[in-house]
Amino acid sequence: MTRLAQTAGLNDVQREILSTVRDFVDKEIIPVATQLEHRDEYPTEIVEGLKELGLFGLMIPEEYGGLGESLLTYALCVEEIARGWMSVSGIINTHFIVAYMLKQHGTQEQKDTFLPRMALGEVRGAFSMSEPSLGSDVSAITSKGVWDGGGTSRSSGAESGGEYVLNGQKMWLTNGGTSTLVAVLCRSDEGHPEGTAPHKSMTTFLVEKEAGFGEVRPGLTIPGKIDKMGYKGVDTTELIMDDLRIPANRVLGGTTGRGFYQMMDGVEVGRVNVAARGCGVAQRAFELGVSYAQQRHTFGKPIAQHQAIQFKLAEMATKVEAAHAMMVNAARKKDSGERNDLEAGMAKYLASEYCKEVVEDAFRIHGGYGFSKEYEIERLYRETPMLLIGEGTAEIQKMIIGRRLLEEYRFQG
Repeated sequence: MTRLAQTAGLNDVQREILSTVRDFVDKEIIPVATQLEHRDEYPTEIVEGLKELGLFGLMIPEEYGGLGESLLTYALCVEEIARGWMSVSGIINTHFIVAYMLKQHGTQEQKDTFLPRMALGEVRGAFSMSEPSLGSDVSAITSKGVWDGGGTSRSSGAESGGEYVLNGQKMWLTNGGTSTLVAVLCRSDEGHPEGTAPHKSMTTFLVEKEAGFGEVRPGLTIPGKIDKMGYKGVDTTELIMDDLRIPANRVLGGTTGRGFYQMMDGVEVGRVNVAARGCGVAQRAFELGVSYAQQRHTFGKPIAQHQAIQFKLAEMATKVEAAHAMMVNAARKKDSGERNDLEAGMAKYLASEYCKEVVEDAFRIHGGYGFSKEYEIERLYRETPMLLIGEGTAEIQKMIIGRRLLEEYRFQG
């Protein structure tokens, strides 16, 4: 283990899990990541290795076949995996957001149906909020689920075979092609009083589908992969619903109108994950920078002996350490059962911004070679921007942080 980004207070099981994951990253991910990334190739063998390690069930309770570990353990594993290749951590993240939402909000039947197979990686999760025209404005979604119970009431729909008909277009769906279970947020305001707040008229639907592209079930189309600047390998897609019929027992939690709160709870986990990814990528960039600085010579000595480079290394290491500490704090807050939107927003904001800066400094240390696809830092330089927008932009995080601070420090005059 390196000196930076250590986590105090871990138990023996956590340390053993992290050691195993780090070893897997060093041996199975780092040697092939850049080659796979340049080909935009899905890391099938790596994913199979993660299944064998049990990582798809890391946070799923033991009674459903998982390891029952904490968000902290999961975040530290994500940090290690992102250090190897950020795309792989994205494959796991969306899966775990859906598993977490099922664990926290699902009916018993939904938990029994999905969680054991998700723990094994047999069912792979994805979730979908964004749409082509709304970005971070979740309250403006237009995708809609309309009750079609054939005369039966929605309250008895699950028993009577009633169903919802979903229509709309979703965007930026990570694991859109490889997933087999998608949590989709739709408006379901039929039956609600006029003037109901938008966030109170949304429902999360659990959509089962085949893996692949094209029409993956009647009424549901995954058009294909979106070609991206970075974050390659993992499939990012659209999702088009055209009279997609979903049974009433696939409403998350069994009750409509709770989707916004369920999704926001999941996104808090996702923001800790993005913070962890930023920490992992920054650690790798520092490793590459400090190693190259000791090998590259100018003016008769390694560039690491030049004060200008030492200043960069000092700044990079301090940012790695600070981001890691904030990420760990946010995860522990969530694990304690406390509200952590402030801490998760701060961690996500700081870690993503610092990651960008650390990667750029490592890129500068590499000089002209940093621009070559032969060097790993080129890949990191293209991957980093995704962290600035994933799970809410930096501006959204600052809005969340600011509002929460005003709640906590309300003027009492």
